[in-house]
Amino acid sequence: MEQIVTRDIFEIVTNLIIQKLEGGVIPWRQPWINLGPPRNLITQRPYRGINLLLLGSLGYDRNEFLTFKQVQDLNARVKKGSKANLVVLWHWIDETETARKQDVRPRKRPILRYYHVFNVSQCVGIPENNTMIKPRENSPIERCESIVANMPNAPNIVHNENEAYYHPAADFINMPAIELFESSKAYYGTLFHELIHSTGHTDRLNRKELMENRKAGYYSTEELIAEIGSCYLTSFAGVALDELKNSVAYLQGWLEKLRNDKKFIVYASAQAQKATDYILNIKHSENEFTEEIKEEAL
Repeated sequence: MEQIVTRDIFEIVTNLIIQKLEGGVIPWRQPWINLGPPRNLITQRPYRGINLLLLGSLGYDRNEFLTFKQVQDLNARVKKGSKANLVVLWHWIDETETARKQDVRPRKRPILRYYHVFNVSQCVGIPENNTMIKPRENSPIERCESIVANMPNAPNIVHNENEAYYHPAADFINMPAIELFESSKAYYGTLFHELIHSTGHTDRLNRKELMENRKAGYYSTEELIAEIGSCYLTSFAGVALDELKNSVAYLQGWLEKLRNDKKFIVYASAQAQKATDYILNIKHSENEFTEEIKEEAL
């Protein structure tokens, strides 16, 4: 049901984005195709703007959505307990009549509205259709597979959900299927990011940024460590640099915010190198890390 905004929709949307970031989801960085961009099942129109971020980061296997009325029109129903997903829409209100009464020049005024949609997986009785984008035929990369297979004390890797994340408490990595990624290299770039995270576990390097990431500043540091480490591993595996464009863009975003904190990037790079060496099982003597910035300096 469409509703006129009676509360601060901008604050609502911002809070949703913040919640995703705090939960380890980067809404604008997702190299897997998620079976197409979010779109309406009936009209097949893709969602745009902030709606693309809000719906595209939910992790559904199919990125097709319907309003409650559209569900009813299909004689289907929403599963009990399903939570609606927020989308926003600008409407232009013609104020010609008001302008005539006030003897002023007529104009149109934008009003922001919001309404709710449900993913097809939240519904029962939706007719099967052929609108889904077919998964891509991505193949494993032997060099990357070797890195993953030879990591000492490696975490379990599962493909149960359409999200990429490392779960520190249960010590496992979840990845979308390789067929859902833009390319095989994009799959391993994301997997390497999560592998770097996993090195921070207490049974490995016991990195405070991972194990205590609720503290101020620790989350952003850990994410930067994982991004840099992913670049190191991907380069080691011989992946072409043009496949790292997502990582590079992401790094630039962090560096833009933190460009005045030179210690931050030096420290994060050193931690990323330690994590990479752990995964590759490379041993170093203590004096090889004399240039590493000390934690106390942060």
